Amino acid sequence: MELRKPRLGLLGLITEGYEDTFPGILQRQINYANELVETLSPVADITFAGPGLNRARIEEIMEQYNSQKLDGVLIVLLAYSQGAYLTRALEKNRLPLALAVVQPDQEVLDDWEELDLTVNQGIHGAQDNANVIVRGGYACEFFAGNRHEERFLNFVEDFAKAAYTRTRLKSMRTAIFSRMCGMGDILTDDLAFFKKIGPESCHDTIGSIYSRMQNVTEAQIKQQIELDHERFDVDPKLSYSSHAVAVREYFGFKNYLEEMGYDAFTAHFDQFAADGRFKQLPLYAASNLMAEGYGYAAEGDVMCASMVSAAHAIGNNDANFTEMYTMDFVKKAIIFCHAGEGNWATCRSDMRPRLIDRFLGEGGLENPPTHIFTPQYGPATLTSLASIEGGKFRLVLAKGEILPKSDLKRCEMPYIFWRPESGIEACVEGWLQNAGTHHEVINIGEVSRRWKMLAKMLDIEYVEL
Repeated sequence: MELRKPRLGLLGLITEGYEDTFPGILQRQINYANELVETLSPVADITFAGPGLNRARIEEIMEQYNSQKLDGVLIVLLAYSQGAYLTRALEKNRLPLALAVVQPDQEVLDDWEELDLTVNQGIHGAQDNANVIVRGGYACEFFAGNRHEERFLNFVEDFAKAAYTRTRLKSMRTAIFSRMCGMGDILTDDLAFFKKIGPESCHDTIGSIYSRMQNVTEAQIKQQIELDHERFDVDPKLSYSSHAVAVREYFGFKNYLEEMGYDAFTAHFDQFAADGRFKQLPLYAASNLMAEGYGYAAEGDVMCASMVSAAHAIGNNDANFTEMYTMDFVKKAIIFCHAGEGNWATCRSDMRPRLIDRFLGEGGLENPPTHIFTPQYGPATLTSLASIEGGKFRLVLAKGEILPKSDLKRCEMPYIFWRPESGIEACVEGWLQNAGTHHEVINIGEVSRRWKMLAKMLDIEYVEL
């Protein structure tokens, strides 16, 4: 799952009357807009279709950006521009919006003339246009600051990443292989989820995986096992035959996802033993596919599987599926783990992930080869998408820190010690009070603003603990 750079359209606004008073001002401000495009190029591919000089031209530019299926639109005032001229363009717009108050010069000098004030007068034009945006009820992110400072680049990157994640969600397809009976917080209205959040929920049987497993060649298996020995510290107790079974299952899932055009999948573990043809639970497959950028969740949780894929996009393919297990009041942290699935590509940089022969009673099958690692320590963002009554959704988020502890002697699962900023008691209580689910997504890094922007773009409730 290749991550691409977000694509934004730059809507540079300047009323057409200035050229008569200040000949050359238009080209001067076009050059300034092109400077912004270059400044922002590390975080987004920016399309600039020329200045919006009047209502008709603004509507043409916005229609162009929508037809090109860009991820979002960044509005910048190149001078004053009448806010009312945005009205029809916004009525037809389907892309997320941000408005940035930036200017060519960062200091008012003693020898400035009226021209200098004019080209740097974006504030009151921004106020006029923002008033129209807010009164119209259109979701929009706002920024004011120095265009040369990192804060501006960070704002645009966060907006662009959130807009790109929205695009990915709206085209996402998630495969579901059964659901655990009685598990309440994974249940949702599939149509409401499709309409509001974006992913299409596609139910299938694991026979679709088994049939593709039969087409995996011994050469493919051998090559993958050799690659694993390069990537991981492989347990000497892990037999070639057991390793080969895991690899065959991995390619069965991978080929299925690629052929069907899926971005994520979720499978309930009971199905594999009940089917009778599978020798192991596909923990190895789930971990590898998460490391490749696919979304995954256990027990048929389509919402969490889709959100893992979204988290890959909102970050840098650095998302993990996980669960809260136990509060540690000494470390002031919560330990997270699951049956054995984890994005091993997020392993801390000073350690090497392991691949072990691991006993697992759950599922009643043979030992599943399991990746053991702890993610990169430092800031990390925890999220949950909760289905609320009446087809409504809530994004619950908590900021915190992954601790460097990775020396548990008998924990044969990928695990995380995570210390919430709010404290463990407030975090857990807040999670419960806001219906946060027991399957969660954790991103490496502090990306809360991106999630908050995304929730606004999707028009869903956002709760930060």
